[in-house]
Amino acid sequence: MASRPLNPLDASWLMVESRDTPMHVGGLLVFELPERAAPDYLQRMMADFRASTRCAPPWNYRLRKPGLKGLRPSWVEQETVDLEHHLRHAALPQPGGERELGQLIARLHSQPLDLARPPWECALIEGLEKRRFALYIKMHHSLIDGISGMKLLERAMAPDAASSRRLRPFWACGAPRRKAKATREAPPPTAAEAASTLVEGLRAQLGTLPSVVSAFAGMVEAWGKRSGTLRMPFDTPASILNGRITNPRRFATQQFQIERLKALAHAADATLNDVVLALCGTALRRFLLELGELPEKPLTAGIPVSVRPKDDDTTGNAITFIISTLGTDIEDPRERLEAIKASTRRAKEHLQELPRQALMQYTVMLMAPYMLSLVTGVGGRTRPMFNVTISNVPGPATPLYFRGARLLATYPVSLVTHGQALNITCHGYAGTLAFGFTACRDTLPRMQRLAPYSAEALVELEAAYAQPPRPASRKTGHSRPRKPRARAPAGGR
Repeated sequence: MASRPLNPLDASWLMVESRDTPMHVGGLLVFELPERAAPDYLQRMMADFRASTRCAPPWNYRLRKPGLKGLRPSWVEQETVDLEHHLRHAALPQPGGERELGQLIARLHSQPLDLARPPWECALIEGLEKRRFALYIKMHHSLIDGISGMKLLERAMAPDAASSRRLRPFWACGAPRRKAKATREAPPPTAAEAASTLVEGLRAQLGTLPSVVSAFAGMVEAWGKRSGTLRMPFDTPASILNGRITNPRRFATQQFQIERLKALAHAADATLNDVVLALCGTALRRFLLELGELPEKPLTAGIPVSVRPKDDDTTGNAITFIISTLGTDIEDPRERLEAIKASTRRAKEHLQELPRQALMQYTVMLMAPYMLSLVTGVGGRTRPMFNVTISNVPGPATPLYFRGARLLATYPVSLVTHGQALNITCHGYAGTLAFGFTACRDTLPRMQRLAPYSAEALVELEAAYAQPPRPASRKTGHSRPRKPRARAPAGGR
């Protein structure tokens, strides 16, 4: 049976798997029932799911642990998959509201996957108000990242209701296989050729080391000058976000129109990602102030950056990280966004100095202390590498349909770990940006407030950039944030 070894980054998610820190990521897909849908529409959908006999890669990948022939775990394709194990059918007491749905997702997301089977599960959820239903799908992070997950989603759906009615289940579509070249099959390499290929590969890896060393030296130099823009790993404050965690989760959501966010970005001469960070930083500042837990030093965000080529349809992880301030030590919302702009700009410049072939080594070296802290059990007991992970994953720009039902929103449900009790991930879809706030239930009480606070942060920023800039006041302590004049609608759970 053919196997596919995991790269070091993928394998690292398996190394830190535990009962309290399951390493899976998920998506909450909310649909609107088709017009004139039969009363048993969802029951028939579930019956069809269970009757499906085909399971395509990566849905049929099962983990093979390393043995005598290799040092890395690998994926092997499983011929048959027990769908009864992977599928769930759940119902909320009608009419199921946002709070009830969020509580159900939090419970489902708290449960680890069975790594002796293909590491994924799917739950069909009925009973939502306003003629809606949902699919919650989770998969182990060693098998998929946000970009590849969104591509799997697009492949399994259709751009119109009519052509979507006979679509196969998600796991029957899978990722496209690499097309074989229309040439004669090459003979197997000789021992000399194989050795030569290995030597060339090692030479290429070693050739990237000076660039990687130079990148880290540049970080240290910038930190030594205390320039304030390029953030160093572990140059962070201790906070309530960065202790030990337990298994239960909390989950909350918020959704924004992308055009509204882009209008603010244009007014601020910022990027969309800068605006996302500012909304999160403002919401976190208010949340921690209310708990009496706001550090004097600004919180920092670890931001995954995709390095996957546009034509790459494979699964697995193809990301690196940058670190940015969240400006939580700054009271004025406009000054906070300006600080974030400067920080992300410098971090991107630093990353662009690296050659593409050095990015994997750079990422492994960057994340090694964090992963080592989790493996050795000191995660959450030492200073964090950064305070919170904030990720923005682009998605399809036009509406999608499945079995005649229109997809209304896709909310990411991510992972948290010891030392990282909160994760904020965003998914773009059809002109909207959906935020998923995932946190440890016991560590962050009332975390769901971050959802409406982020909506109110947008109102506050829009008002700030509608006025001429005030004289800079920089850090202004821990005074209470001003309440915005208008309240934006919130979808937090």
